[in-house]
Amino acid sequence: MSSAASPYRISSYEDSFRIYELTDSSTESRVLVCPERGGIVIGCQLGGKELLYLDRATFLDPAANIRGGIPILFPICGQLVGGQYEWEGETYKMRNHGVARTSAWEVIEESAEGGASLTLGLKSNEETRASYPFDFELRFTYRLTEGKLSIEQSYRNLSDRGMPVQTGFHPYFATGENKKLRYSSDATKYLDYNDNAVKPFQGEVDLSALVESVALLDARTASVSFPLGEEGTVRLDYSPEFDKVVLWSVQGKPFVCVEPWTALNEALNHKEGLRILNPQEEWKLDFAISYS
Repeated sequence: MSSAASPYRISSYEDSFRIYELTDSSTESRVLVCPERGGIVIGCQLGGKELLYLDRATFLDPAANIRGGIPILFPICGQLVGGQYEWEGETYKMRNHGVARTSAWEVIEESAEGGASLTLGLKSNEETRASYPFDFELRFTYRLTEGKLSIEQSYRNLSDRGMPVQTGFHPYFATGENKKLRYSSDATKYLDYNDNAVKPFQGEVDLSALVESVALLDARTASVSFPLGEEGTVRLDYSPEFDKVVLWSVQGKPFVCVEPWTALNEALNHKEGLRILNPQEEWKLDFAISYS
């Protein structure tokens, strides 16, 4: 519960699944989180502006991959060659973007002190180990403070051997029909997955006619910003380990995905860019979204 003087509040309600609502009345901000559907954020209103796209039908269908919100990517981002990978002589199958986004997360803590925050946890289980043969524990804290959403992450290896990790986020921003956007980043080149060519990045990417994504490769600053409609700008700030930013959309859909990743597509196949966590090692990362 929040005090009478505090603008922060956290509550929950049923909408086919239990939804947790973090609010900051002083900035007209609200964040909606669904632990059961992969710990996903399905709404992010900052400063009175809803930033996210959500295909509600995919959210309500428990068998569907949610198209929208902010899916969590772990322990891979993107796809695997043939939907599988080899590790230590064994072959495993894994769906796109990994096991976290299709798992039910547990609510660990709620707070409205100094901000509205919700901490979720996910531990490995029989289903995750079938695709990813490691014991792990994830803890994510969604924190809404002064009109800004931050996601504080903890990845811990509970196995007795090194655990390969690639992680990231897949935010769907409601940009409308305009997908020719200018991205403020100091990257100088990007990888175009449509022809697998590395090209110079000059600030603008037109996703309207592209089928596959592109990835900004060499940014020195852990931040990117871009316009949302005619009114304002979204800014993403993140830990330096998120050193790739993937841009993607679908023709005819009013969104653009701007996705911080720690490694490129097929990292678990190529064994490139992975973080290997030692037994009992914890990896902490941050990701924040603001709007002005």
